[in-house]
Amino acid sequence: MASRADNIASNLSLANFSKATDLQKRIWFTIGALIVFRFMSFVPLPGVNPLILETLYKQTQGGVLDIFNTFSGGSLQRMSLIALGVMPYITSSIVVQLGASLHPALAAYKKEGESGRKKLNQYTRYGAVFLTVLQGWFLATGLESYGASSGIQAVVDPGLMFKVGAVISLVGGTMFLLWLGEQITSRGIGNGVSLIIMAGIVAQMPKFFGNLFEQGRTGSLNPFAIIGVIVLLLAIVVFICFMERATRRLLIQYPRRATQNGMMAADRSHLPLKLNTSGVIPPIFASSLLLLPLTITQFAGKSVSPDTLAGRVIVSLNQVLGHGKPLYMLLYALGIVFFSFFYTAVVFNPEETADNLKRNGGFIPGIRPGRNTAVYLDYVLTRITVLGAAYITIVCVVPEWIMAETGMATLFFGGTSLLIVVNVTVDTITQIQSHLLAHQYGDLIKKAKLKGRLR
Repeated sequence: MASRADNIASNLSLANFSKATDLQKRIWFTIGALIVFRFMSFVPLPGVNPLILETLYKQTQGGVLDIFNTFSGGSLQRMSLIALGVMPYITSSIVVQLGASLHPALAAYKKEGESGRKKLNQYTRYGAVFLTVLQGWFLATGLESYGASSGIQAVVDPGLMFKVGAVISLVGGTMFLLWLGEQITSRGIGNGVSLIIMAGIVAQMPKFFGNLFEQGRTGSLNPFAIIGVIVLLLAIVVFICFMERATRRLLIQYPRRATQNGMMAADRSHLPLKLNTSGVIPPIFASSLLLLPLTITQFAGKSVSPDTLAGRVIVSLNQVLGHGKPLYMLLYALGIVFFSFFYTAVVFNPEETADNLKRNGGFIPGIRPGRNTAVYLDYVLTRITVLGAAYITIVCVVPEWIMAETGMATLFFGGTSLLIVVNVTVDTITQIQSHLLAHQYGDLIKKAKLKGRLR
């Protein structure tokens, strides 16, 4: 049986893709949904002049707005219906997951299985609606005074009706993205929300490389600097691929069992613990917590006089926590480390894993089943998470620091974006391979049944 499985895995290739019609439908559905997402990013908010908004954005681009614009696929720059993207949902999920770890009532839902998970998802959506309304109101207020110092205005008819209409449109756009992400997850390939974030980042890649080569053409950047940036990006991609495949394999021993020949054989397997168990969640969570409030203050600051106390606070906050600033990178690094440990604890429960091993008769050699196994799993997982958190922090912070020090911050397409793109791409390819493998197993079962009937 093992040799047959190895033979299937070795023969697994895209040559069987033409036979997997269900997989083809899933892939086409995913591509179509992402195309719809890109079209939505070009639909402006009602009451906003896109041409004037583009002019104002070019005058104030840089820093937090550019980074958040990268994650939203340019939607913020165009102030489209999905300008806030899925970030309110991500922020809400942070709060709900923190609450599920601290509040007994929410923690009880996690133990209820599928019904409890649906209840927590419902609370997450309610929180996403609330945050979208709050952030949308601040954005609409800031848009009304956006460009007042330049003598032009992006909003055609400012007033209460514009604010209400903008908030309703933003809520509808964000909820549509969440629905679209759920459809991709259930009817397509990969995680829908992650794919939407990745599609927004990939859509900004041509602009990044266009700006890079344009600055080289005009002489703003040295050709060696351009080559260095490209080499750095390629090196980061290779490093991410290597680290994402790194695992710590724990040997699992099972009791001796009688075989057909009357021999006693002991089964062995391995429990793989990924170096980066949390995936792309830590940088997304950390960036959403840092970028969303600063984006709101940048827009809200347009309507506040810099001579007032509130104006001075907003200006100081945007300066201190600006892209490439030491405090921003410090908080970003701390946020990544915190969410690496936090999300690892959410997705991997050592006690539950130890109980499952005990029920199945499995044990780690030298470790007693039960409580001691759970302590040992927590011990190992904590130490490899230290390496995983350090790896994510280096990938996300170091390229950003290099670009800030070399004056290339406006070309920002750093490690955070690459980490998300590479992780989501690898996860999607893995799911495609799983579908192909399942399809081959299905064909083998059908052939085996057919031979059995012929005999």
